[in-house]
Amino acid sequence: MLSPLAYGLAVVLSLFCVFIGARFLLAPQASAAGYGVPAKPDGDPAYLTIKGLRDLSYGLLGLALIAFTSADAVAWYMLVVALIPLGDTVIVLRHGGTKAVAFGIHFATAVVVLLDAALLFAL
Repeated sequence: MLSPLAYGLAVVLSLFCVFIGARFLLAPQASAAGYGVPAKPDGDPAYLTIKGLRDLSYGLLGLALIAFTSADAVAWYMLVVALIPLGDTVIVLRHGGTKAVAFGIHFATAVVVLLDAALLFAL
């Protein structure tokens, strides 16, 4: 029973990263606003593209690990990847974003990713 939940959550989280990355590549200004720190209209779009590529790559890597490796490998991946939303929490707070977005989106995501890592380690 634990296996479908752990792997299902890992798939959903990885697909969510793919979605976020694709959105940053296709609609960077709107995505930055949703992230919690709106981009300046005349800002350097390269940084938004980097964010999109980073998230897309992490999502695809997660899906590849789920498909081709063990639960322990996916668990370690999730444990390391949890650093991203934790860092995003700090970035949003340090750059004028709201606490609601920082904790309600980014920190909550980190907690879910860590929970999934724990579930995968338990398999």
